[in-house]
Amino acid sequence: MSQDSTRRTVLQAAGLAYTTNLFTGQVRGANDKINAAFIGMGRMGRGNLNSAMRQDNLHVSAVCDVYTPNLELAAEQSAKQPGGAARKIRDFREILADKSVDIVCISTPDHWHAYMTIEACKAGKDVYVEKPSSVTIEEGQKMVQAARKYKRVVQGGTMQRSGAHFIEACNIVKRGDIGDVTVVKTWNYGNAKPEGIGNPPDGAPPSDLDWDMWLGPAPKRPFNANRFGVDPKTFSHFRWFWDYAGGMMTDWGVHVLDIARMGMGEPMPKSVVALGDKYQIKDNRETPDTLTAVYEFPGFLAHYENRMFNGNSMFKQSYGTLFHGTKASLFVDRSLYRIHPEGPGEVVEVKSSNNAGLAHWANFLACVKSREKPASDIEICHKSTATCLLANVALRSKVKVDWDDARQTVLQPEARKLLKREERGPWKLVV
Repeated sequence: MSQDSTRRTVLQAAGLAYTTNLFTGQVRGANDKINAAFIGMGRMGRGNLNSAMRQDNLHVSAVCDVYTPNLELAAEQSAKQPGGAARKIRDFREILADKSVDIVCISTPDHWHAYMTIEACKAGKDVYVEKPSSVTIEEGQKMVQAARKYKRVVQGGTMQRSGAHFIEACNIVKRGDIGDVTVVKTWNYGNAKPEGIGNPPDGAPPSDLDWDMWLGPAPKRPFNANRFGVDPKTFSHFRWFWDYAGGMMTDWGVHVLDIARMGMGEPMPKSVVALGDKYQIKDNRETPDTLTAVYEFPGFLAHYENRMFNGNSMFKQSYGTLFHGTKASLFVDRSLYRIHPEGPGEVVEVKSSNNAGLAHWANFLACVKSREKPASDIEICHKSTATCLLANVALRSKVKVDWDDARQTVLQPEARKLLKREERGPWKLVV
């Protein structure tokens, strides 16, 4: 197995894609800067801001958030760029109406992704939108429609697709070097405290937060500190409430199952069954603390397992994607990939060799110029998100769900209603 030659090929191809000069429809010269605006300035938004500010020919012209502390942090971070601090904006519609803005990064809570992406496409902006792409499958379908209708470049935030060792690992699987793969396992493990995020009562929102705008298309609810979820120690807890997200299944499952799909040729599942509940956690989250989903894909099975109260795993890794082939098994996470042969032979280990986040942004900006589809084109990100959402549909409907890919729906009527939701006005999705 020639790993060195594979790596050289991958890196050479990546280098060609990632060093292209940049422009949007409004940029004329190779030295002109792209004007970028960032919506949603929490931990993930500021991480994207950092990656973008390290790219060539890009100027951050505006940052936007409905929560003043996050907005101030982002403005302070943007002040490090040569052109000075970005404008501070509280209503994202100002950004979409600004014709000087070329690209928009959307790192809001998940329930805003679809509306903002569609409206940005309609406004002539190219978009970098965080994963998971949507809260429902119908939303994701409309995001793809908008990108195609308005001819926009839309990159999903599944940035592992730009990791050189992830690309190499998936190519190894696709070439058949580990044999025929009939099982792919994915997981997230940890050992949390039963009190979790606690049980704060509903109350008045802080004075520096526009709670109604934060809710946006989601149902009207009284403010709850966990629903809002900003926590200086970790990523926001909105992820654990069905109104805004899909729990660990969509928050991390989308990363590990995205690589499973990438390695196996981008298929969609034929069916899925999922079981799980809150067995140990005592806080007010709605999503499970323990979950197992089993997918039937054409020619293979895939598993996703989340455990919050036991962190032990086969490879002493808290997460990952594991391809089981007839000749070998290949494990991959953000640090490395490792090949374990079935018979005699040495274990092959290759460590990560690039910054996937930076590469993902470089790939997006290169495609803004070329108008080619990026590494995680919105259709790819939507399909990986939909794969995860189908598990949540199976879990919540308590039925085995069969996916009809030709008709883009499920066969079970009791599950079909969970493929969409009613958006709160005025935030209706219109492509």
